[in-house]
Amino acid sequence: MDTPSLLISLLVLTACAYYLGRRRSLTLAEPLGGIRHLHSLPFYYGVQAALWCGLPTLLILVLWLIFDEPLITQLVLASLPEEFQSNVGPDYNLLISQIQNVASGALAPDSVEPALASAAEELNRLKGFTQLVLTAITLILAVAGGAWAWHSMSPEQRARAQVEVVFKLALLLCACVAIATTLGIALSVLFESLRFFQSVPISEFIFGLDWSPQTAIRVDQVGGSGSFGMVPLFTGTLLISFIAMTVAVPAGLMSAIYLAEYAGPKLRAFAKPTLEVLAGVPTVVYGFFAALTVAPFVRDVGTGVGLTVSSESALAAGLVMGIMIIPFISSLADDVINAVPQTLRDGSLALGATKSETVTKVIFPAALPGIVGGVLLAVSRAIGETMIVVMAAGMAARLTANPLETVTTVTVQIATLLVGDQEFDSPKTLSAFALGLMLFLVTLMLNMVALKVVKKYREQYD
Repeated sequence: MDTPSLLISLLVLTACAYYLGRRRSLTLAEPLGGIRHLHSLPFYYGVQAALWCGLPTLLILVLWLIFDEPLITQLVLASLPEEFQSNVGPDYNLLISQIQNVASGALAPDSVEPALASAAEELNRLKGFTQLVLTAITLILAVAGGAWAWHSMSPEQRARAQVEVVFKLALLLCACVAIATTLGIALSVLFESLRFFQSVPISEFIFGLDWSPQTAIRVDQVGGSGSFGMVPLFTGTLLISFIAMTVAVPAGLMSAIYLAEYAGPKLRAFAKPTLEVLAGVPTVVYGFFAALTVAPFVRDVGTGVGLTVSSESALAAGLVMGIMIIPFISSLADDVINAVPQTLRDGSLALGATKSETVTKVIFPAALPGIVGGVLLAVSRAIGETMIVVMAAGMAARLTANPLETVTTVTVQIATLLVGDQEFDSPKTLSAFALGLMLFLVTLMLNMVALKVVKKYREQYD
C-alpha cells in the first residue's frame, strides 16, 4: 500500500475509532441512567479513542518516512562493487540519480552499467519490503490503539481532561515550531550576512551610494570589482512605499469609515465584498496593469506638461501598489471600527455631537490601535512587493527622490541575485542575505514603533 492510500486508511480507521468510542460511552451510560452519569461528554470519549488510534500511528509513519529513504540509499550504496564505492564521494548525487531513474523506469537497464542495474533492482526490492512493513505496522498499531482505548473506557474515565492535555500539547508544539522557524530564518540570514561582511566592509554596505554587485569571476577580469552600497535600494523602496501609502491609506480609511458608519446594509453587503475582490487579484496582474496602462499614462501626462518621465517610473509602481493595498487597510479598519462599543457612539450623540464629530473625535481615536496595525501590515506588504516593481519601476538602482525616474527596491534585487544556479561563495550572492537582514531590521523597528503607539492609545481607551 502506497503512502497516500495508507494515510487515507489511517483517516478511515481514526473516524471508525471515534464512532465506536462514542457508541461505547453511550452504551456504558445507558444502564447508569444517561450520559449525565459519565465524567465527560460522549464526544470526548470518541475523540480520545480517535487519538489513541491515529496519533501514535501518525508519529511512527512520519518518523519512518523521514529515515526510510536515507537508510535505503545507504544499503543500496553498500551493495555496489568496490570500484563504485571508492568514487562515491564527488559523484554521489549523480550515482543515486542514475539508480533511481533506472528503478523508476526513466532509464533502460541496458543503458547503464550492470552494477547500477542490479542496484536499481535492489532499490525496488527494499522499497517494496519497507512499504509492506510500514503498512503492516501502521494498520496493526492503529487497530491496537483504537481497541485498547475502546476496551479501557469507563464512566469514571477523565476523557475530557486527557483530550484537552493532548490538544494543549499540540498547540504548544505549534507555537514552538513557529518560534523555532522564526529563529532559524533569522540565524540563517545572519550567518550568511556575516560571511558577506567578511568580503565587503559593513560601513561600505550601509553608507555606500552605488549598487553594482557584478563581481569578477576570474582574477584577470576587468570591470567586475562590484559596488555594494544599499542606500539606492532602500531609497527606492521607501519612495515607492511612500507613494503607495499616500494612495492606500486615505482611500482605505475613508472607505472603511463610510462602510462602517454611513453605508446602509444593502450597500455595505455589496460594496465590501466588491472592494475585497482587489485583494484576490494576483500581483502579476497588477504588474501588467502598471506596465501596460498606468506607466504609459503617467509618461504621456508628464510629457504633456513638459516633464521628463521614464517609461518605467516609481510613480507608476507606487500608484498601482497603492491600489493593491487599499483592500487590506479598508478591511482591517472596517473590522476595527465595527468593534468599537456602541455605547461610545450613543454617549457622544447623546451629548449633542454630530455624526461626523462622533466619527472623528470618538470612534476614530478609539479604533486607532487597530488602524495602526492595519497600516503597518500594509507597509510590510508594500515593502515586500516584487512583481509590480519589476514590471513598472525597472531594475536600475538609482539614488534619487524623483518619482518620475526608474528605481528598484530591496526585494527586487534579492530576487535577481538568487535567480538561477548560484555559488554561495561570492559577495554578489551573499549580498542578498545582507539585504534581507537589513530589511528584517527595518521591519522590526517599524513594529516597535507601532507597538508603542498601540500601547499608548490602548491604555487611554480600555
